[in-house]
Formats: sequence, C-alpha cells, structure tokens
Amino acid sequence: MARKHPTPEKVAVVAFDRISSFHLAVPCIVFGEAFPGLPRFDFSVCAWERGPLSTTGGFDIRLHHGLEAVADADIVIVPSWRNADEAVSPVLCAALRAAHRRGAQVVGLCLGAYALAEASLLDGRRATTHWAFATHFARRYPKVHMEAEMLYVDDGRLLTSAGTAAGLDCCLHLVRQRHGAEAANALARLLVTPPHRQGGQAQYIDHPLAKTPRDSRLAGLLDWVREHLAEPHSLDSLAERALMSRRSFTRHFRLLTGTTFGQWLLAERLALTQRLLETTDHTVGRIAELTGMGSPESLRHHFRQAVGVSPSAWRRTFRGG
Repeated sequence: MARKHPTPEKVAVVAFDRISSFHLAVPCIVFGEAFPGLPRFDFSVCAWERGPLSTTGGFDIRLHHGLEAVADADIVIVPSWRNADEAVSPVLCAALRAAHRRGAQVVGLCLGAYALAEASLLDGRRATTHWAFATHFARRYPKVHMEAEMLYVDDGRLLTSAGTAAGLDCCLHLVRQRHGAEAANALARLLVTPPHRQGGQAQYIDHPLAKTPRDSRLAGLLDWVREHLAEPHSLDSLAERALMSRRSFTRHFRLLTGTTFGQWLLAERLALTQRLLETTDHTVGRIAELTGMGSPESLRHHFRQAVGVSPSAWRRTFRGG
C-alpha cells in the first residue's frame, strides 16, 4: 500500500564482483541521489564479498558496507546477477530471506530475480526477468509463475523486473507507491525517461519509436488522447482519426506501445487519477469525469484493482487526510 514516510526509508542495494555497472547505476540514481524537492532515502550499496569489486564497465568499486546494511533496510534491491547458470551465494540467500521475514520489500531487477528465486522467496509467486532468460528461469524454478512479457511484477513485498531500462520503470514504481505520482513523474522528468509505464506493458516491442510516417502519426495521436482523456475513445474512432482500418490500427498500436489500446488507455486514465487525487480537492465523481473513467463506481473498481487501495485511501496517504 502506498504511504508517506516521515523519516527516509533505508534502501540497501547488493553489489557483487563483476556486476553490470549499468544495472547498479539504476537504483543508485533513483534512490541514492539527493534531488532538490524530491523524496530522500537513506541509501547504501553493500556486498558479502570483500572488495574492491570489479564491474563489467572496466572499473572497480570500493564499498563501505557488508550485508549488515540489509539487516535493517526497508527496501533491499539485487540489481542483477552475474551469470544465470551460477549458483547464488547462500549468504546472500539467507540475508534476503531474513529481510523478507521481517517485512522488508525485496526487489530483483533483471537477473536479480534469480537471487530471489534461489532464496525460495518466489515459490508460488508471480515474477519476471529479462525476456532472453525467461525460459531458462522457468525451467530452473518451476514453482515460480513466470510472466515473461511483463516489464515488472509487483507481488506484494516482492518485486521483479525485466532487463535494463525496465529496472528503471520498477524503481520509479517504488517511488510512486511511497511518495505519489507527482514525485515519481518529477523524478522521471529529471532522468529524461517516460514517467509512467505499467508493469504489464510488454518487454519486447518491435518498434519502440516511430519508424514510419504512419507510426509517427499514431504517436502524435496518442499525445492527443492524453490531452483529451475526459472524452470517450474507442478503437474505431481512433482508427478513423488515424486514417487506418481497425485491423491496421490495432497492429500498429501494439508494435508502437507493446500493449493493447484498451490496456494503454486505462493505464493513462489511472495515472491521471493518481495525480488528481494527490494535487486537487476534486470529488471522486469529478475525477471520474475528468479522466474519462465514467462513473465513481467504475473509477473505484479499476483503481483498487490497479493499486490495491481505494481512491480515498490514496488521497489520505498523500495529502494527510
């Protein structure tokens, strides 16, 4: 459940020898930087191995913390793993299990999901990892419900993400859970990354950027829809506006976004709902009108399904009642 934190939460990121410098940098930039006006975290990078530790970027890092940093962290992040075929250290597995038992949120970014699975934290749970390793992961950990297409999977106090940039989406999701959509969006703008990508969006998109004049026109249409969410939109009406057949529009939309039009539209309306709950005094009925959600009942239903709490609870959390 999203919530405010009067004191900075403790975030511990676990590093290891031959770590990917990019994967390590993702949680460091989100939780370790002190951006003016944005949430602060009590941040540390730790390891069970003695340093200095090498990185895949060709430089070494020297750390000041061992796994004792995990023992009292509110969020524990394993940003990757060095080799999908290599057993995860029993010392790390034990630390992750202990953190989870006492209520910490445990996160595996990219191949970091292997560490959570090795610690048996994902048994019977939903999870994802880099799409290129999803089949390998599923064979190795048959008790885990692998959702290979998802950018990230939020299963309560366990989070896993796909590779590379999806780790950034997952970390921004954590910020959004704790400090609201406005804080997450402001941080995303500073990092020059899309402010809101739902975990259910597809990992692998054939055309992540507009590649043809038709796709460019479609991208412009999506910007228009974002500015007119209060209006009714249908697959047929937008296909007509894009000068495409319904079938062609559907195909190009999935190639461009990696998801269906209905899923994308709902995600955009829910993101606007979060912002309006946090920044205005509008009633739920008025927000339902402004976001195009239809009725207050429909908004409450979809909002609770998406974030796990009611709109009023979300507003109380971020606006103090």
